[in-house]
Amino acid sequence: MAPRIGVLPLARPTFDVPYAQEMAAAAFAALDKAGIVTVGGRDLLFDADATTAALAALAGEALDLVLVMQVTFTDATMTVKIAETVSAPLGIWAFPEPRIGGRLRLNAFCGLNLAMHALGRAGRKAAWLYAAPDAPEAAADVGAMAQGGQGVVASAEPVGHTAGAGAAAQAEAALAALRGTTIGLVGEHPAGFDTCRYDPAALKQLVGMSVQPIPLTRVFDGARAVAQPEVESARAAADAAISGLEGVDQPQLERSLRVFRALEGIVGEGKLKGLAVRCWPEMFTDYGCAACGPMGMMTGAGVPCACEADVYGAVTSLLLQNLAGAPSWLVDIVDMDAASNTGVFWHCGSAPIGMADSATPPRAQIHTNRKMPLLAEFTLKPGRFTACRISQAKNDTKLVIAGGEVLAAPMSFTGTSGVVRFDRPAGEVAAALMGQQLEHHVAMAYGDHREALRAVGEKLAIPVVEIA
Repeated sequence: MAPRIGVLPLARPTFDVPYAQEMAAAAFAALDKAGIVTVGGRDLLFDADATTAALAALAGEALDLVLVMQVTFTDATMTVKIAETVSAPLGIWAFPEPRIGGRLRLNAFCGLNLAMHALGRAGRKAAWLYAAPDAPEAAADVGAMAQGGQGVVASAEPVGHTAGAGAAAQAEAALAALRGTTIGLVGEHPAGFDTCRYDPAALKQLVGMSVQPIPLTRVFDGARAVAQPEVESARAAADAAISGLEGVDQPQLERSLRVFRALEGIVGEGKLKGLAVRCWPEMFTDYGCAACGPMGMMTGAGVPCACEADVYGAVTSLLLQNLAGAPSWLVDIVDMDAASNTGVFWHCGSAPIGMADSATPPRAQIHTNRKMPLLAEFTLKPGRFTACRISQAKNDTKLVIAGGEVLAAPMSFTGTSGVVRFDRPAGEVAAALMGQQLEHHVAMAYGDHREALRAVGEKLAIPVVEIA
């Protein structure tokens, strides 16, 4: 008997809506062709009201599976609500998009990652699939979810290693540099970003760091009050490092440079070691610029800045910076491709300039969704990297580690990105990310720092999980 599947296609209007509609239509066509019975509407669900109504329409239906189509990136609020509402098994299907150097049109893998982590923190499980609608086995994999299958081949448990004695001193020095210091939290993390939730007392107990809350209005007011000579000096410094400043909206660019000076002043006044910044939507809607470029400038100066007010992300970046002796950058993993055995690290344009590949000198760019500067656009330089995260996956503290190489490759997506090859096959790394319901933000730095990170885990008395 053909499975009956309730489908909820989630999307956001800030992404490429026509392309998202095309991908969702192709996915429904693949399910139809496979003889799978779908229940529910086929229009994209752009907000909570539409999703709640679609979820209510499934009530009373005899379903073998409720399938969330992660058509574009969304926050995880509605996915968690769906999981808590339905009695049928839950699956999530996200769609890849081509790496052709343009905007990130869907960002569905990151949405899948965010959703799986949120479900883990809510004590929920889901099967998952990351495949194009026309992939030969995609519809069959969805059908397998309805029979209790995963939809993909799950990886083995990641292998852990014990740190050598030589790394202990390096780890102790890196941790000592954290103790008694403070991270600034600018605003609050967006709703549905469970990756960015944190407990101040738990953080203090773990690494000895405090968090100073900073209202967004303080940044905006401080930016407006910056003296013009300070704005002009920031412009001169940016002009020396980033080409094309004259090609973006000049009032918006000035506001972005003012944000940089305001963040710089807040850090100096509070003697802060890093920042976790609510970088959207108010930075665009209430003040009128992008925070990405200013955050990258701060990170390059040794004050790591985490997007989306991710406190643990900022702490992890600072820890990795201490070990590497060079800036660490907080990234999204936005694609994993088993065929090429590669993934993509990306963020809107917040990487420190020192990470740029000489083949793509940094240039000024606008935010792909919000259309405002300042972003620094370039590809990452080739080289050995280490990625890590102090993780709260499934509400258990652990240290997640991965290693690999940034490859020389064309720009995957606008903003700052790099094609990476992990030390483990890409399909297995993706399965580890989703199976262990890890965060969508990881810190990366150049060099191999895994041995020291193992020692950090031992000193913090937390599990070390090596996914690559």
